[in-house]
Amino acid sequence: MSAPQFRRRLVATAGLAAAAAVVVAGCTSNEPAASPTSNGGAAASAPAGGNDETGKTVTIGFSAPAADHGWMGAITSAAQAEADKYGDVDLRVAEGTNDVNLQISQIETFINDKVDAIVLLPFDGAALTEVATKAMDAGITVVNVDREFTSPFAARTTVLGDNYGMGVSAGTYICDRLKDKPDAVVAEIAGIDNLPLTQDRSKGFADALSDCGLDVSNRVAADFTVQGGESAAANLLQAAPKIDAIWNHDDDQGVGVLAAIENAGRDEFFMVGGAGSANMMREIQSGDSVVEATVIYPATQAADGIRLARLLVQGKALGDLVEVEVPRKVQLYAPVVTKDNVDTYLPAAFES
Repeated sequence: MSAPQFRRRLVATAGLAAAAAVVVAGCTSNEPAASPTSNGGAAASAPAGGNDETGKTVTIGFSAPAADHGWMGAITSAAQAEADKYGDVDLRVAEGTNDVNLQISQIETFINDKVDAIVLLPFDGAALTEVATKAMDAGITVVNVDREFTSPFAARTTVLGDNYGMGVSAGTYICDRLKDKPDAVVAEIAGIDNLPLTQDRSKGFADALSDCGLDVSNRVAADFTVQGGESAAANLLQAAPKIDAIWNHDDDQGVGVLAAIENAGRDEFFMVGGAGSANMMREIQSGDSVVEATVIYPATQAADGIRLARLLVQGKALGDLVEVEVPRKVQLYAPVVTKDNVDTYLPAAFES
């Protein structure tokens, strides 16, 4: 694929993803329909309307992995906060767990309790597919979050971040910053290498860099933890005496990465984070950190799932779409946060 073709693909992908994000943000929109355009164009379709009005009570079961990570903790707290906004939502939250068998048991309990909907962020999408399908077969609406099931019959709709898009966003930012350095040394600190999400992030990063003639000169993998980030970064810095830019996939492990950088006394490069933690945004704000940017991986996915589950059970649609059904899949955008827009994103950021 030529560079212009790739750029066009990126623009199209970003546009679609941004549209999806706007759709979710407006899923309970009650704004009046726009008036006809002055040039004779058709008027905008009237929104579904009344989506925020109290309807029949919807009992939603929610299950996610253990909140042993800043992003995962934010996922659960955002879901609870979203449910609290609605008087017609009865949210039942299972204890977060990284035990697949325990999470399967939680879903079976929800099925036995005959909840109306289940919002599920599976520890392992493949392992939870069968029990999610069982819930759907029992007439329970399942909303899959973040880690996809392996069968389309396991969920009515899926809310996803954009892992490939994260890599593209990070790579595009670095390309723009290093456009006058064709021989720049770019390093990457990945997450857990055997996870598809890590592979997607690395693929998007490599694709974006190749578009400007750069590649990843040094790459290490961590494990999404502070300790893992510090160890991986220490190994990277020892192996690479000169670096121009680093992309770190995850801001939680980024706390350890920054500790390793400080211990090594290195500051000849700039760093781009991943996920969008408040810690990293404050580093960006400070103006005296190697952290120049971070790429958002929304921690609002489960909160969006709560909204969508409520709409589905109540037979409502997304207010800003002409379509009368909730889409099968909603993928959120991966914007880059820099000093120019950090004040916009910081209030909603999670703490690592």
